Amino acid sequence: MKNANILITGANGFTGRHACRHFHGKGMRITALARNVVDSGAPHVEWKKCDLTDKDQVYAVVRETMPDYVLHLAGRNSVPESWLDPVSYMEANFVSTLYLLDALREIKRDCPILVVGSALGSSLSTNSSALHPYALSKWFQVIASQEWGRFYKQRILIAQPSNLIGPGHSNGICGLLAKAVTDLERGKDVPPFSFTSLLEQRDFLDVRDAVNAYESILFHGVSGEIYQLGSGSVRTLAAALACFQAMTTIKLQIQVKHRPLPFVPEPVDNGKMSAFDWKPMIPFERSLQDMLTFFREQQ
Repeated sequence: MKNANILITGANGFTGRHACRHFHGKGMRITALARNVVDSGAPHVEWKKCDLTDKDQVYAVVRETMPDYVLHLAGRNSVPESWLDPVSYMEANFVSTLYLLDALREIKRDCPILVVGSALGSSLSTNSSALHPYALSKWFQVIASQEWGRFYKQRILIAQPSNLIGPGHSNGICGLLAKAVTDLERGKDVPPFSFTSLLEQRDFLDVRDAVNAYESILFHGVSGEIYQLGSGSVRTLAAALACFQAMTTIKLQIQVKHRPLPFVPEPVDNGKMSAFDWKPMIPFERSLQDMLTFFREQQ
């Protein structure tokens, strides 16, 4: 795979930045797509602006770059925001994926693409209805990707990671907590951190472990398969909060709304990843410590 060109969508995001570093380390040429911000501080990456909800832009960038592989990370991922603007979530997560798949079908059909969905989107396979518009948009994305590959004989692979954590800017609960901790340590005025319930459970997986898995799936995975990725253990938000508290001398102020739990997550089945000899390597506590270190080093 050395010197092959990989196109990474959502490259300026939390996972995208890790993916750019990872695949550059494998000797690949990186074409990074971002909607608005182009990070010129990464000399090993060729950055291109592209709005994936604009069909013409998508076709143009595929025609210009002619990728050997595509890692599709772009999308929107805020559950509260999806309630306020559901149609934009369908456009960002579902319609944009169709544009990308169809551009590859017409221009570079032999190019494998890994579509990164969400474990929240998989809830529709066991529940009768979606929990929120975000989950629905990711479910549409996965179903469309599977069927598109079947229709047009394209090599389309799907990953469904659990909640990703690790160093970098993230809108996940642990990322927001890490930022709040370091702001408090700097003496900033931070409002109490709000939880729906401390009993809510999550499977947390380090983003660096996830990107390692994406490499194996993209290069060796079976078209049409859905590869679930998780840490293998579930923690309450209370346990995550306790870990953060143990890593700082500042007392965290929290607010608990005591609303009913939205759902109890099912254990993530990593079984299909055994074919690649992949397993999570980074402990939860190290992930949190690396997150705090990242924010503590920010100016």
